[in-house]
Amino acid sequence: MRDTPYLVVDEGVAEGNLAAMAAHARALGVALRPHAKTHKTVELAHRQLAHGAVGLTVATVGEAEVFADAGVVDLFVAYPLWAVGPRAERLRALASRVRLRVGADSVDGVRMLARAVHAGLDGAAQLAIAVEVDSGHHRSGVPPENAADVAVAALDAGLIVDGVFTFPGHSYGADAAVPAAGDEAAALGQARDALTAAGIPCPVVSGGSTPSAGAADGGVLTELRPGVYVFGDAQQWELGTMPPHSIALTAHATVVSRRDGVAVLDAGSKVLGADRAAYATGYGRLLDHPEARITALSEHHATVTFSTDAATPALGEVLRVVPNHVCNAVNLVDELSVEREGLEVGAWAVAARGRNS
Repeated sequence: MRDTPYLVVDEGVAEGNLAAMAAHARALGVALRPHAKTHKTVELAHRQLAHGAVGLTVATVGEAEVFADAGVVDLFVAYPLWAVGPRAERLRALASRVRLRVGADSVDGVRMLARAVHAGLDGAAQLAIAVEVDSGHHRSGVPPENAADVAVAALDAGLIVDGVFTFPGHSYGADAAVPAAGDEAAALGQARDALTAAGIPCPVVSGGSTPSAGAADGGVLTELRPGVYVFGDAQQWELGTMPPHSIALTAHATVVSRRDGVAVLDAGSKVLGADRAAYATGYGRLLDHPEARITALSEHHATVTFSTDAATPALGEVLRVVPNHVCNAVNLVDELSVEREGLEVGAWAVAARGRNS
């Protein structure tokens, strides 16, 4: 028995999620390159590869280093890196030992990447880029019609151009998944056509998020990059992307205070994360009490309100809490307890925890 709070993975549910997404990608006829920033564990990375993933997506050079050390040989840093100073040296070292793709959304960015990788080398390191396109999330990424400008600059700088990618982050909203998937396909198709019109092959057309994966257009995309699907979270539950029985990660937390209709748990924002999207009905959900809501969150307290016809859990009772955003919750702990049919069978180190640079 562990002291609460701690994060628990239901191994069987997680394995089912891995298999389902792998089957979905095969049915679409696209490659699966899951985003490992969600789980940050070597064990799940290897399981994703065993299910047919062509490689992994990561957010940082640090995450890429962790998975390269674990034997993953094909990595995509889906981020417009600005690689100067120590990061340039690390990127160069990484590119010399794995097949590495990096995101880029500017001419200056690809020139900087070329300087970083080629400095002081005899040509042994190879770096591929994918041009990031804005498909409606309005974060990073160029307009689709400008993708060829970045690709031409990359080729002129001696880099490999794999193709184009986007993140349809605006799929995170009520009834937003299908429209976002449509935006994704339109933007990527336009960017792909811009490259080919410029005489540049575009073998990789990469997109995907967990909410939009079900509506992804296999006629345009060649690669899918969901991340949260391995665990699920309260956001996916409330968006209708994943039902409660598909949620594989929960925080186990103890009732430390109670009054009629209200229980206070010992898992606060330092375990659950503090995210609350505009559409969220609270700061997390309870897997075994779907009517309950976390109505307030402090660093070490979660205040849960129960419906008037539900019994309030007793002091000392351990409850299973579904974090709103599982990626943040995982990054807050050193290890994940692993259970099989309700019994603890081990733990997985969160190997890429804190690798934010």
